[in-house]
Amino acid sequence: MDNQTYNQIVSFIWGIADDCLRDVYVRGKYRDVILPMTVIRRLDAVLEPTKEAVLEMKKNLDVAGIVNQTAALCDASGQAFCNSSPFMLKDLKSRAKKQQLKLDFIAYLDGFSPNVQEILEKFKFRNQIDTMIEADILGAVIEKFVSPTINLSVEPVLDDNGEIKIPALDNHTMGTIFEELIRKFNEENNEEAGEHFTPRDVVELMADITFLPVVDKIKDGSYLVYDGACGTGGMLTIAEERLQELAKDNKKEISINLYGQEINPETYAITKADMLLKGDGLQAENVAYGSTLSNDGFPTTNFDFMLSNPPYGKSWKTDLDRLGGKTDICDTRFIVSHNEEPDFKMIPRSSDGQMLFLANKISKMKHNTELGSRIVEVHNGSSLFTGDAGQGESNLRRYIVENDWLETIIALPENMFYNTGIATFIWVVTNRKADNRKGKVQLIDATALKSPLRKNLGNKNCELTPEIRKEISDMLLNFEENEQSKIFDNKEFGYHKITVERPLRLSVDLSKENIESFGKVCAEQKDMEVMSAVSEVAEKLNYSKLNDYNLFIKELAKVANSLSIKLPTKRLNLIKNNLATVDENAEKVIKKMHKNGKVEANSLYGLFNATVDGKEFIVEYEVDSNLRDTEQIPLLHEGGIEQFFKDEVLSFAPDAWIDESKTQIGYEISFTKYFYKPVKLRTLQEITSDIKALEAETDGLLNEIIGG
Repeated sequence: MDNQTYNQIVSFIWGIADDCLRDVYVRGKYRDVILPMTVIRRLDAVLEPTKEAVLEMKKNLDVAGIVNQTAALCDASGQAFCNSSPFMLKDLKSRAKKQQLKLDFIAYLDGFSPNVQEILEKFKFRNQIDTMIEADILGAVIEKFVSPTINLSVEPVLDDNGEIKIPALDNHTMGTIFEELIRKFNEENNEEAGEHFTPRDVVELMADITFLPVVDKIKDGSYLVYDGACGTGGMLTIAEERLQELAKDNKKEISINLYGQEINPETYAITKADMLLKGDGLQAENVAYGSTLSNDGFPTTNFDFMLSNPPYGKSWKTDLDRLGGKTDICDTRFIVSHNEEPDFKMIPRSSDGQMLFLANKISKMKHNTELGSRIVEVHNGSSLFTGDAGQGESNLRRYIVENDWLETIIALPENMFYNTGIATFIWVVTNRKADNRKGKVQLIDATALKSPLRKNLGNKNCELTPEIRKEISDMLLNFEENEQSKIFDNKEFGYHKITVERPLRLSVDLSKENIESFGKVCAEQKDMEVMSAVSEVAEKLNYSKLNDYNLFIKELAKVANSLSIKLPTKRLNLIKNNLATVDENAEKVIKKMHKNGKVEANSLYGLFNATVDGKEFIVEYEVDSNLRDTEQIPLLHEGGIEQFFKDEVLSFAPDAWIDESKTQIGYEISFTKYFYKPVKLRTLQEITSDIKALEAETDGLLNEIIGG
């Protein structure tokens, strides 16, 4: 279907809302009528050719006294659903009495099979009937939807010569129409659309890069395809079509089972309708309702192929709370065993849960088949770099790369999607890499590969033509480096994050003025006992300024012992905060001393109070948190952490050391870094020429003004 026909259908349906619902519903509530009526009309159009056969079958079943009639009626309808009422939608467009119309319309809805009843329930459509009857608009709405000027059927409308008058409406285009309607409804109600519906051209590219690399491994048999954020089901539909096409080309007989999950009741209902329209009622049972993150609909099922465009930039705090909160979450999809860490957490910040959909799919990969599993998922740019080393997002990237599952990431052009213009990326993840790809990751920059649309569809102003899609998929298949394709070792994206510490250096001013000020503080604290110990030390040291805090504490320990004064941490902090000053020229403050792996004293005062000096110790210094710094060292850095630290840190800060307990491994991927193209600077001659031209132009203007 071309864009013109698509736009005509959207405008027509939107016009029904404007023509019939105005003054009865606020604009933001149009969706409560328009979306379910669009689904009902589509189901109605599909059932129309076999209506008489269904009514005849029902008559026979009633005569035979058969109660459970659904299976036989669906068989008569030729679909996975049916309507056993005596009405078609077109029969209800005119009634003399409103109440008769109401009764007949309810009878029509009641005639649908149970699987359609669930769809109507999710739409809460029956709640709208009384409102429409009271306002006398139900008949008008029905009449609009059965208009011969639009076709919501899966079959084309033909003219008298057998030529196509109005083209058929395939399932993916139907889904696109629904998404456009939802977007418009949300705009009217000043709501965030939330969903980023995936255009057909992007889905077709995703299908190609899912199946083409393994087309030679597809054998006769059954395959499971999954979308954990399936929306209106269009991605599953196109994936199924493409896989069947490739199997047929390779003379393989396959069956495909589609699985999906959706949290929005309206789009869930649309997906169920889509599955029913395909003629397989069992497929519709494979669509789960609810949140994939907190209520996984398929916890024990593994899939061959998984495709998704999950919501990005969307909070998942409600799901997090349902899972037990960040500290108590124990879902094995998001907390795994990796690199000798039994509780390796891949839990991102609560403000954006998009990467959890990828973790969910990874948990559903098949590991015991030759084909394994392939995951193709759309993300925004934050999934490439958000999260510091050791945090959830970085840990997930690390988990994927270190298991050698990341095959390719493709950067798409901006403004490819209907509801967002931001940069997007397709991740390709598989646990069955080809031999030549093992240990490698391919990055493809397809941001310049696009064809402009004649008319924008929401934010979408460009598309991926079949030729462009082939160019992108060929780069993936060929696995060669060029200007738009780069190949890297897995470790290229990893780094060590180290914490660099430097010692605290304190001097102590024991001048009489400072001691007097300290005395006032002690008086305020009602603790003059500590004042007496400090005063004696100051007198003993001639009220001098010491650049060695350790020496001061040593003398303080001796005096305190002689006066039987205890100096707990609170008193020591009082002394430090009022008498000591950070001084880069002072001696380093000792924190602990170790001997044979044993801490001889766990504080500087305790050390000297226990009079253990004079022995051989390994000294641990107090950290100056204001001088703390972190460094990122690439995993591939020559000489590793040790060489980097020697070259880049010790040469500037010889007293620094690494707190090895805080060292973390992180992963991030920067397309800008690898595909940056510097802009060529203009020459001085070009700039001078432009300036002279501007000067000549302004001189002429000035002469005109003065002359005027």
